[in-house]
Amino acid sequence: MADAVAERDFRDALGRFATGITLVTIAGPMGFVANSFASVSLDPPLVLWSPARASSRFAAFAAAQDYSIHILGLEHFDLIQRFSRRGTGFDGLAHDLTPEGVPVLPDALARFDCRQHATHDGGDHLIILGRVTRLALRDGAPLVFSQGAYGGFVHGG
Repeated sequence: MADAVAERDFRDALGRFATGITLVTIAGPMGFVANSFASVSLDPPLVLWSPARASSRFAAFAAAQDYSIHILGLEHFDLIQRFSRRGTGFDGLAHDLTPEGVPVLPDALARFDCRQHATHDGGDHLIILGRVTRLALRDGAPLVFSQGAYGGFVHGG
């Protein structure tokens, strides 16, 4: 890592920022768990996510023109392992398909169906901007990642 910033210190500092967990899906079917997700624009409706170039699934996700980003709820913790490198993915998992053939989970806290809008170099990641074409949402507690651990967030009354 360049300059005086040590990679471990950098990772530890980034870990202090709690993030939500998403599952990005493409036709195939294939899924990718990511916490690198952000809103970009309301007009047009744009979001971004950033897959790691080192991922064995990188090429498929970088090339996908249509994909869905699912915001996971606390009850979706098991999906992290299911969509890991050695996980079972969509095998035996109930899902629907968008008109574009992208597999989607019907119970996500929110889902953004996207068309790839642009990509940008992001060092060891690729920044993928998607134009949101459809969305769905429901109430619930989000699955959160911070400092190497998963947990939940409960809304105060």
